[in-house]
Amino acid sequence: MGENKEIETQYDLNAKWDACLDLGVRRFVYSSAAGAFAGLLLFRSPVTRWASIAFGAGVGIGSAYSDCSQKFDGSSQTSPSVAETPVAKD
Repeated sequence: MGENKEIETQYDLNAKWDACLDLGVRRFVYSSAAGAFAGLLLFRSPVTRWASIAFGAGVGIGSAYSDCSQKFDGSSQTSPSVAETPVAKD
């Protein structure tokens, strides 16, 4: 009765939801801030500044969604980095 079972991280849904929520909020805030900064530098009209903030927020939410969907699917596939791509030797 007093067994203390450890749940494997691959099956721990609470940890996955916590990580995805944290990732989503951080990416939303940071990309919205980047959009606001870019809007202040590049645009004069308030409408285009709000549009750049909305675009940044969408990029943040979209990237968080794609990372979280990979985490929940259990696939360990990530996009290859530059160091992992094969180089043709002549």
